[in-house]
Amino acid sequence: MNLNDFTWTREPESFKVEADRVEITTKPHTDLWQRTYYHFRNDNAPVFQMETEEPYFSFVARTDFSESHHRFDQCGIVMYLDSENWLKASVEYENSAYQHLGSVVTNAGYSDWATTEIKADVKVMWYRFSRREDDYCIECSEDGITFHQMRICHMNKGAGKIRVGIYACSPEDSSFTAVFTNMAMMECQWKAHDGQQPDMSC
Repeated sequence: MNLNDFTWTREPESFKVEADRVEITTKPHTDLWQRTYYHFRNDNAPVFQMETEEPYFSFVARTDFSESHHRFDQCGIVMYLDSENWLKASVEYENSAYQHLGSVVTNAGYSDWATTEIKADVKVMWYRFSRREDDYCIECSEDGITFHQMRICHMNKGAGKIRVGIYACSPEDSSFTAVFTNMAMMECQWKAHDGQQPDMSC
């Protein structure tokens, strides 16, 4: 993957981009969230993405968040279209006992958050983001070999040209360095549905 094809949305103050490695040092009080439950709108996390119109593909990245230590420190993959339409997947630090592995989908300015608890000693996570036109699948893996489905979703503005990549942020008064490696674009690993046929009206 050629990281020269990537561009910043909100370039961080401290970062390093090498041929096969990206480091992002987060600033305090940076986040991505829109409205739901908390009623605030946070849209200031740094995002590093490439554009594509390819309707079927998978994007893979390995995240190392060994330095995360404060509540809500997070890093992962993202498809950021605009402030009110995006999705992300990450591990968010909670405390010394557990973290939240989860994903957020934001359509038309409202975010959701689907999570599961994992142990706090997990410090590396792989993600695989797959596209089939305007539908998407997010998977995770601890070893980069066996991936597990996190969610399937539809994006209202997810057709045509999109942007996909990585992000990191620290919503509270914290900072850490997130490390991204093993980024790759490949043939779509999310295979066409084999089962119940679509309704005739669809």
